[in-house]
Amino acid sequence: MIIEKKNKEFIIRIPETVDTEEIQDFVDYIRYKELTSKAKKVNQSVVDQLTEEINTTWWAENRARLLND
Repeated sequence: MIIEKKNKEFIIRIPETVDTEEIQDFVDYIRYKELTSKAKKVNQSVVDQLTEEINTTWWAENRARLLND
């Protein structure tokens, strides 16, 4: 693998022997890092509260279907 920096960008050369799915996972991770790099940092308690709200709502909407009520 070769990594070059050129014109404020990185160029990564990967041998064709590397599994395509692994390359896609790597690209997805880099894309995630790019998208979240400018995101505002959030306090963990806010994340926990939002997670609880989402889970509560999801359970209320899916309980009957999952429990065959």
